[in-house]
Amino acid sequence: MSAGFMPDESVIAGIRRDLDAYEARRKAAKRSVLWRVPLFLGLLALAVVVLAVVFNLAADPAETWVSTPHLYLYAVAFIASFFVYFRAAKPAGDLQASLREKLLPIVFGFVGDMRLAKGETPGSFARLPRETIGDYSDSHFDDIVSGTYEGFSFELYETALWRRVDKSDVTLFDGIIVAFDIAKPFPGTLVATLKTNTVMGFFREMFGGGLQEISSGGELDKAYDFRTDNVEAAQPLVSGQMAQALNWLKEAWPGEPARIALTERDGFLLLPHKKEFFELPASTVVLDYKAHIEPMIADMATILATAALVRKIGT
Repeated sequence: MSAGFMPDESVIAGIRRDLDAYEARRKAAKRSVLWRVPLFLGLLALAVVVLAVVFNLAADPAETWVSTPHLYLYAVAFIASFFVYFRAAKPAGDLQASLREKLLPIVFGFVGDMRLAKGETPGSFARLPRETIGDYSDSHFDDIVSGTYEGFSFELYETALWRRVDKSDVTLFDGIIVAFDIAKPFPGTLVATLKTNTVMGFFREMFGGGLQEISSGGELDKAYDFRTDNVEAAQPLVSGQMAQALNWLKEAWPGEPARIALTERDGFLLLPHKKEFFELPASTVVLDYKAHIEPMIADMATILATAALVRKIGT
């Protein structure tokens, strides 16, 4: 599916040049970190020793080095050592982030008007029917990619949603959510979510009377709950194109079964997966086009091609 999305040879050559330039800067940053870490930590240790000696002047002889102020000093120094270490290693992280910001728009050349964000709440998330994900109490958004593909706009985000139950966290969703304009607006709300997923308990608790359950009339009814507020418009889709799309996704998607939601002009494709799709490896790793960049392109191409298929439900 992703073969047609790979960059041409001239673009690949440019990417390889960028990777070569990054490798030279990565080695320089690594050398920098090798002297910055011991220097920064050494200065912290020196400051702790100096302060400890000063505390000794006022301490009881029996409490030299171990008085209460000393213990507070050691505790603060221990915590500060983490901040000092990350500050010393910052050049390597900054370099990786700068490469990522430059590289992703190039390798995802099939995405128009591409925008990148991280850690923000996507604008489309508020329109996602809660019946699809359940009554979550906490959320985390990582990478967010938005733009256009094959004439439609989309917003793709790595998302984790969970709920605190009996002093433990129950994961309701962990993976990719793709929001997109659907080709033909659906007059209402239609969701296909997992019958056996923990989310369904919260679904029934919070939304039990909101939507009506309908059936596809096939094997999918064993795995999925289909619910809608417009049975007349939804039934042909659930028995036809939506069922076909879910059956195809069952074979094509390597993670847990996908979920789909349609509401007015918005479509949502939820693809559970624990993989971080758009992260470059650690700055200690030599970047390789075949090993690190091509799989990233293939993942994005597959996800968007799948969204393009789902958005045509109802046409």
